[in-house]
Amino acid sequence: MTAIIYFFCLSNMEAQPDNSQWLDKFIRSRASPQLAAILNQPDTFRYQLIYTKIDRDKNNQPTFKNFSLNVDAGRYFNPASTVKMPVALVAMEKLETLKGKGVGLQTSMLTDSAHEGQVQVWTDSSASTGLPSIGNYIRKIFIVSDNEAYNRLYEFVGQEPLNQRLHEMGYTDVRITRRFTRMTEEGNRLTNPMRFVDQQGTVIYSQPAARSNFAFDFSRQQLLGQAHYDRDGNLLQQPMDFTRHNNISLADLQQMLQSVLFPASVPEKQRFRISEPNRQWLLRAMSELPYESRSPRFDTSEFFPSYTKFFFFRDGKQPVPAQLRSFNKAGWSYGFLTDIAYVIDTAAGIEFMLSASIYVNKDGILNDDKYEYEETGYAFFREIGEMIYRYELERRRKYRPDLSPFILTYD
Repeated sequence: MTAIIYFFCLSNMEAQPDNSQWLDKFIRSRASPQLAAILNQPDTFRYQLIYTKIDRDKNNQPTFKNFSLNVDAGRYFNPASTVKMPVALVAMEKLETLKGKGVGLQTSMLTDSAHEGQVQVWTDSSASTGLPSIGNYIRKIFIVSDNEAYNRLYEFVGQEPLNQRLHEMGYTDVRITRRFTRMTEEGNRLTNPMRFVDQQGTVIYSQPAARSNFAFDFSRQQLLGQAHYDRDGNLLQQPMDFTRHNNISLADLQQMLQSVLFPASVPEKQRFRISEPNRQWLLRAMSELPYESRSPRFDTSEFFPSYTKFFFFRDGKQPVPAQLRSFNKAGWSYGFLTDIAYVIDTAAGIEFMLSASIYVNKDGILNDDKYEYEETGYAFFREIGEMIYRYELERRRKYRPDLSPFILTYD
């Protein structure tokens, strides 16, 4: 029997005072003055960090130990594009149920409209076929964090089935309420009709329009900032209300990524129902760089190699070393930066997970597009990532991990 040791708790990962004390001391002893200033202002920067140490036994079976810093499921951060990960995973689960109808990752999906604000999508110029598909949408989500791809998958899965499934898996604090486009709350409950067609253009499966009746818990008010611009461009001298926005904790995101990378390391209830061939395909999408993708194709002058890789990778001028891979999902919005990552160095034989979020909004105004992403946010991720990476290079392991399951061929 595979021996897996659990060192996590979905609802209260910060309840590890010893581990947290070690991580706090470790980071502070190596921090630059800029990072130390951030660490000393947890209420200002609202940072959270989870470092997951992975060790293997002689049979290459992993065990996981989480070290947390300032992690609090009750401390709201806007998850931004990180919610695209669970939406993509549940979309892949749904595809498994449609195999009998001939629908797969590359089947052409034509999105129609039935209500005001909905859009029709019948083409995809980035795809080799010129047609949209679930597979291309998922690749766009992980490789360049495309918003429209997320919107189409949100519509494919449906708001109610999406949230029901995640709650059923134990992620009961997750709340995914909206697309990434201007739309009313009611509009986000309504999802488009769509058709899947074969290579001859024949409809093989149709999905009707639907309305979600999911009962969200909005009882905990979440206000941020000192002022904000509303959707019409008016400056309001009051905090922005995120109570009805998307919500997901850092611990839940870390758990979801771990469950995909190492399904046997989590209870069966928390495993996504994705076939092994599709899971292998997903690992490629999670770790592929924009220039490596042939379908969909991306403008590499805009989407540089580490465009969505924050931990010690994100630099538009420097290539990503060939031996390094990050299987991750990042997000950025409203001054929040978040990355959930599993990092490997195939040459050095090291692996670890890092999950972090930080809020950089010096003027306290939301929606003004004035956030300190470059000078403060990305620098935070680069320094933390490099620090943990150096530690992993130096720490002794009884058994070197066999990382061959994560050494993949890209397009």
